[in-house]
Amino acid sequence: MKPHLLAGALLVAIGMLAAPPWSVAEGLPDLGESAQTEFSPATERRIGEAIMHDIRRDPAWLDDPEVSAYLNRLGNRLAAQSTESRQEFEFFALKDSTLNAFAMPGGYIGVHTGLMLAAASESELASVLAHEISHVTQRHLARLVNKAGQGQISSMLALAVAILAARSSPDLAVGAAMAGQGAAIQNQLNYSRDFEREADRIGLGLLERSGFDIRGMSGFFERLQKFGRLYENNAPGYLRTHPLTTERLADMGNRIQSRPYRQAADSLEFQLVRAKLRAQLGTPRDAVVEFETRLRERSFPGAESAERYGLTQARLRDGNIAGAERELAELRRLKAQSPMIETLAAQLRLKQGDVAGAVKILREAQPRYPQERAIAYGLVEALLEGRQAQDALKFSEDDLLSYPSDPKAHALQARTYAMLGNRLQQHRAQAESYLLLGQLPLAVEQMELAQKSGDGNFYEQSRVDARLREMKLRLAEETRQGKQK
Repeated sequence: MKPHLLAGALLVAIGMLAAPPWSVAEGLPDLGESAQTEFSPATERRIGEAIMHDIRRDPAWLDDPEVSAYLNRLGNRLAAQSTESRQEFEFFALKDSTLNAFAMPGGYIGVHTGLMLAAASESELASVLAHEISHVTQRHLARLVNKAGQGQISSMLALAVAILAARSSPDLAVGAAMAGQGAAIQNQLNYSRDFEREADRIGLGLLERSGFDIRGMSGFFERLQKFGRLYENNAPGYLRTHPLTTERLADMGNRIQSRPYRQAADSLEFQLVRAKLRAQLGTPRDAVVEFETRLRERSFPGAESAERYGLTQARLRDGNIAGAERELAELRRLKAQSPMIETLAAQLRLKQGDVAGAVKILREAQPRYPQERAIAYGLVEALLEGRQAQDALKFSEDDLLSYPSDPKAHALQARTYAMLGNRLQQHRAQAESYLLLGQLPLAVEQMELAQKSGDGNFYEQSRVDARLREMKLRLAEETRQGKQK
């Protein structure tokens, strides 16, 4: 299901929680009678979690810990400046060339890679995140549903069912949703314009207090509007979900004019993330040529180190390991410091069969960047590549003490136990990974395999038995509530 359709489904589906039969919105949680009148932040979070379980299985999901880490650092820097909410946020990227971003209930905010690449500065990207954060902190989704009222439940239910059906046939489902729903859709659109103005105002404040150039917001939206005029039948998705009027642009401009000018330089991390995304576009050879041309002509707005990094990534993708090593040497010469450079250097060592070299790079980088999940994952994977399972297990155990809710860390630990021949702990760790990803039936299945493994001691077996009982009770409860498909 396309992310923007999924977000649209949520807008209407939340209002349907009390309408029978709930089974038509399979996969969303049954929130009880209280949902008829209001939606608490906890309720919104549960809805968001349910939808995220599906999004993480979508082919568009970008499972890149470095891109994810950057978005979450940037987003949380902005969210920390909110004076109106202590909402928890999670930011994620989707592999999609269209220009779009969206907020879901519970503080989940998605960004298309196309939008990240279209942003001319970090302040522009930050302005989009600040706008989406403001939709969440002002609880616009819940307020939209309350504004709709009970009188629109039947029409909104039809729209929700049609959009949720878009999993299998997006065009058909959207066509069905639009048929006969014009008035309800127009009412929602008109009301959302008020929300857009409020999100602009709150978002500008977040941008300013976070140290970004607030002109990034008007600059980015104005370019989006010009793009929409050039391609009327293929306007950026962001404009379709976030109506941009002349009045909004004027209001934004007036607010910005009254503020003092502040120049904000792009971070190296912003430039490296964009270079990494660009290196994955088109064919490997096309990517190499693009970076080579930009470097030769000196036609890049950011730091040379980001272009060298992108060319190293492109040459690695193209299979030119020697060329990638030469570019990495140039990158080192520029003295750029980033955990992304260390993980890239380790990848190059592994590509050449130098496991010891990769482990050395990552072990030296880990104390310098202790919160970088990509380095932690890379170190465990390199140790496993070198058949150093005991070392991998020791690092994994220490790492999970600090990050117990990291599903990938549990999955890597499962691989470590598999290499050691410990089947009980292998299946137990994999079960915890599935559980954190919202795949409860698979978690139960893995825990049952752990129970039957026969290679654990009494204490380990008892823990597995207890955990399996917990998971089965939870699965039974969710099945009863109609949460499982």
